[in-house]
Amino acid sequence: MSKGEDTRATVLHEAMAMASSVGFRGLTIGSLADRTGMSKSGLFAHFRSKEQLQVAVMNTGADHFAEVVVRPAIKAPRGEPRLRALFDRLLRWDNGDLALPGGCLFMTISAELDDETPGPVRDRLVGIERDYIDTLATVFRTGITEGHFSADADPEQFAFDLKGVLLAYHQACRLLADPKAEDRARTSFEALLRAART
Repeated sequence: MSKGEDTRATVLHEAMAMASSVGFRGLTIGSLADRTGMSKSGLFAHFRSKEQLQVAVMNTGADHFAEVVVRPAIKAPRGEPRLRALFDRLLRWDNGDLALPGGCLFMTISAELDDETPGPVRDRLVGIERDYIDTLATVFRTGITEGHFSADADPEQFAFDLKGVLLAYHQACRLLADPKAEDRARTSFEALLRAART
C-alpha cells in the first residue's frame, strides 16, 4: 500500500467512526480535517466531494462489517451454530467490543437517508442493506439444509424478523440505555429459532 493509499485508509476509518456518532450531516470535509489534523485541501485531493466521501465511508464500513462480523461468524459450523455466531457478533457490532463509537454505522445513517431522493449515496446504502438482509437469509437457509429448521421455514421472513430484533436492540441500547436490552434481544432471538423449528 502506498503512502497515499495508507493515508486514505486511515482517514476513512476515522470518518467511519465519526459518522457512526454524528451521521453524515455532521461529517464534513471540514470536521474531518479538524479530527485528522489534515488540511481541507489535502482531504479534497482524496475525496472530490462530500458525496464521494460518504460513498467511500459506506464502502469502508461494509468492508469492516464483513471483516469483523461476517467472516468470523461463517467459520462456525453450518446451520444453527453459524446463525448463533452471527447473531452474537451482530450484538457486539452494535454495542460491544466490535462497536464503533456510535454503534452500527448503517443504522445511524439510514435514519438520515431513508426519505432522501435516490442518488449515489442513498443507492449505495440500499445495496449494503440488501446484501446484509441476504446474508441473514442465506445463513438461516443453511439451517434448513442441515435439518435444524423446518423445511418450509421462510428465510426472507426470518431475516426480516431478525433485523427487527436488531433494530429494537439498537434503540434500546443507544437511545433508552436499557440495561436489559441484550437479554431482551436474546429472548427474541430464541423465540425466532423456536418458531423456525416447528
